[in-house]
Amino acid sequence: MVQSKKGRKVKSNKLELITKYIPKSFISEQYKTLRTNITFSGKDSTIRSITVSSPLNGEGKSTISSNLAVVFSQQGKKILIVDADLRRPSQHHIFKLSNSVGLSDVINKQTDLKVTIQETDIDGLFVLTSGGQPPNPSELLSSEAIDQFLADVYKLFDMVIFDTPPILAVTDAQLMANNTDASILVIESGSTDIKSASQAIEILSSTKGRFLGTVLNKKKFNKKGNYYNYLVR
Repeated sequence: MVQSKKGRKVKSNKLELITKYIPKSFISEQYKTLRTNITFSGKDSTIRSITVSSPLNGEGKSTISSNLAVVFSQQGKKILIVDADLRRPSQHHIFKLSNSVGLSDVINKQTDLKVTIQETDIDGLFVLTSGGQPPNPSELLSSEAIDQFLADVYKLFDMVIFDTPPILAVTDAQLMANNTDASILVIESGSTDIKSASQAIEILSSTKGRFLGTVLNKKKFNKKGNYYNYLVR
């Protein structure tokens, strides 16, 4: 779960990376609960890669992705977050990094993976931004080069989290979910309609990776306007 409170003035970047700036806050503790739910969902096999998507734009998938990466790194693990949203990338904004080269350039063999991955000021957390926007993002993510990319990052990191585009808009997230161990879907309470959520769940459930469940974002739970994000299986 992740709780956020209305009425409290928090700088945008601090709210986006609450687990970094206020790691002992109640909000951060709920991200740790989400981390635990994901970890134990692995059952007999360790989850080393996760696709994060949403049915539509603006439902919080990038914020969930970045904060999940932070709390997993806080366990002493080496974590890579990959901005696989090649159309509307945001991780370079969240972590305040350059996006001159990134995932698309690595897959196209225009740059080396190790020199393209960027360090953050969080111990154990690294970011691979999206890089230049290719003319055919879906074809790029379905190429044989993505298999080699995954093999390479598994040698370097304990876990890889992919922030992908909305799954109902393009096929990119579905392609990534076929290559990762697991996937989660972020939906916004009071915004995402049932039909869209159901369609997105059906798509992710049909992929080769295990669909872990849905993160319900901005769910109000009391009269003060507080709200939770949580994983629902």
